Amino acid sequence: MPRQVLLALALSVAVGSCGAQPGPWVELKGQRFHVELADTEPARQRGLMQREALGSDRGMLFLFEREAPQAFWMKNTLIPLDILYFDRERRLVSVSRDVPPCKSALCPSYPSAGPALYVLELNAGVAADLGVARGDTIEFSPDVPQTGSR
Repeated sequence: MPRQVLLALALSVAVGSCGAQPGPWVELKGQRFHVELADTEPARQRGLMQREALGSDRGMLFLFEREAPQAFWMKNTLIPLDILYFDRERRLVSVSRDVPPCKSALCPSYPSAGPALYVLELNAGVAADLGVARGDTIEFSPDVPQTGSR
């Protein structure tokens, strides 16, 4: 192979990998989101509190030890979110769409429609844009830890 072709190939691989985002991700309906993991109780309690923005390809994935009904609230959360609940088979159980920030002392709760092991928070409107529906499945990158009974 000519030297120029090899150089062009090496350059295209290097440039192509520059945009690669390391770290955990999830894929839903063909869309990839880079996620922060909330896999401890303090991290789950903190969630996305006090964040002023969330990138369009970003989210937070909450991992629980056991599948159970989950409920989230928006206290001290500054951005509207979609909250997606997934069961142990990684199937969508329910979605709370366009959940507004809560600025009062009493914030409403947004419960799952059934037991969930994983909860994904994304920017408000993403669930509608993707056309998610109950039963849709989510894929995890290999570096997302196993949790619960699978």
